[in-house]
Amino acid sequence: MNYKLIAFDMDDTLLSGRTIYVIADRKGFRDEVDRIISMEIPNYRKTMEIAKLLEGMSVEEFLEIFRSIPLNDNVPEVFDEIRKKKIKTAIISNSYDIAAKDLAERLKIDFVIANELIVKDGIITGVVIPHNRNPVDKIGDCRSYSVCKSEALEEICRKLNIDPSETIAIGDGSIDRFMLSTAGLGIAYRPKANLEEYADVVIDDMIELLRFL
Repeated sequence: MNYKLIAFDMDDTLLSGRTIYVIADRKGFRDEVDRIISMEIPNYRKTMEIAKLLEGMSVEEFLEIFRSIPLNDNVPEVFDEIRKKKIKTAIISNSYDIAAKDLAERLKIDFVIANELIVKDGIITGVVIPHNRNPVDKIGDCRSYSVCKSEALEEICRKLNIDPSETIAIGDGSIDRFMLSTAGLGIAYRPKANLEEYADVVIDDMIELLRFL
């Protein structure tokens, strides 16, 4: 297959860590994050509650902590090869746009879809606008997440005038099942939460992606 787009999850896929956990551990509110995550409420509501914990933090400090998260093995080398093949790339993340855009700039990624963290005068306000503008409260539905990753992948496909069958999607967690099922090739990277059930391929090292290009 001549794939034209590869969409990556960010946390625990491109990065060796989860952005909100790393920041919460550094700033001392991990217990509160864990409490919110354990709540029986739709994911988009969790996203909005967790963002409140960032209120008053400077973007500078946020990005300093974010940039301390290492890339997973072979990620830069894989992107070098993808660029040589002239395949478009995207980050589709349930995290924040300021983080995803920062990583996209470092790796020269073409598209970013994430949640918009509202910033005023360089300070995070604690308000986040989910990318998913039509959320539902049915837990487990793609649209119960702040980013519905299947719709996000289709959105990028429309911009490129390509079919989802011409894409690869790569992720590690439960939320990624939606884009893995939508893509032409769904790849589970060191999968959690039975993600392999929704994947065509399971890999343990990002370098294995090159076998499918």
